Amino acid sequence: MNEMLKQASVELSRRPAMRQADPSPLTPPRVLPPEHPRVLPRKIGVLLLNLGTPDATDFWPMRRYLKQFLSDRRVIEVPRLIWWPILNLIILSVRPGRKGKDYASIWNNELNEGPLKTITRSQAEQLAARMGDQESVVVDWGMRYANPSTESRILALQEQGCDRILLVPLYPHYAAATTATAADEAFRALMKMRWQPAVRLAPSWHDDPVYIKSLAASIRSHLATLDFEPEILVTSYHGMPQKYLEKGDPYHCQCQKTTRLLIGELGWPKERVMVTFQSRFGNDPWLQPYTDKTMEALGQKGVKRIAMIAPGFSADCLETLEELEVENREIFEHNGGEKFAYIPCLNDSEWGMDVIEHIVRRELMGWI
Repeated sequence: MNEMLKQASVELSRRPAMRQADPSPLTPPRVLPPEHPRVLPRKIGVLLLNLGTPDATDFWPMRRYLKQFLSDRRVIEVPRLIWWPILNLIILSVRPGRKGKDYASIWNNELNEGPLKTITRSQAEQLAARMGDQESVVVDWGMRYANPSTESRILALQEQGCDRILLVPLYPHYAAATTATAADEAFRALMKMRWQPAVRLAPSWHDDPVYIKSLAASIRSHLATLDFEPEILVTSYHGMPQKYLEKGDPYHCQCQKTTRLLIGELGWPKERVMVTFQSRFGNDPWLQPYTDKTMEALGQKGVKRIAMIAPGFSADCLETLEELEVENREIFEHNGGEKFAYIPCLNDSEWGMDVIEHIVRRELMGWI
């Protein structure tokens, strides 16, 4: 045994000496030349995206907003040769004044902005606070139409060192005219960038359990404040042309599924809840039943008490505060209805923020 140990010792002594490990586990930072662009610490951006709102309610800001919105080929799929003269010679001459009055009726005069902008900003601020445990995450918000633009906020995130960005279109249900066009606008901004960040796009959450439970909790809470028991709960979703469904858009099916899951979560009989579609535009057939026609029919059939909610909107806006709460209330009451309650969107409530935080944390997996 002693002879073997001696032989091993001789063999080891003949081998080259191993290089001694560096006592410091950290590599000294590389010194950049003085003319090199500034390199920021790597961060992750979260960009909440919503539809948009005009910068003011008078004619020209309304016209700019409507022109940008109604020129979007995802929104209006009419051939340009037909649509251009209709839009520029007729619609943009008449509609800005009328819609400006509608916006003025719901305008946030304190901040001089539409409620959609106020709520979306608050959602971003609250999300940033909730994500405080992740120092590398930067939260921002932008709009598809008008301001702040999607491009400006992507650039702002990159300037803060974000080399990865999660895009979160704030639409629970996918539609080409909402989710897809928000993504298109972001991708157009990326096409102009020399150093593109890595990008993820959050999918719709129409059947996510957190979303369904939050809707149900909001409904129960608001119904508890009423002095009446609604006979019918109407879930009103933004409409779209019927031909978009026939071309393969999944929006209609996702809306139906949300209401079906909501009925189950509430534990109500399905006859007590209805699906309708609002905000139709133009002469083509849109998804039915129409919300306004349903309000008229319910009142005429003797229904006296209804509640309404818009599950497809993550924030209250013109289509909910003016069209549903004002116009459709009047239609219902003028046709024999007596009690009408509009249940607000989830907005920046605890329920709404639970949904947004859940979606963001889920989609950031692997990055944080």
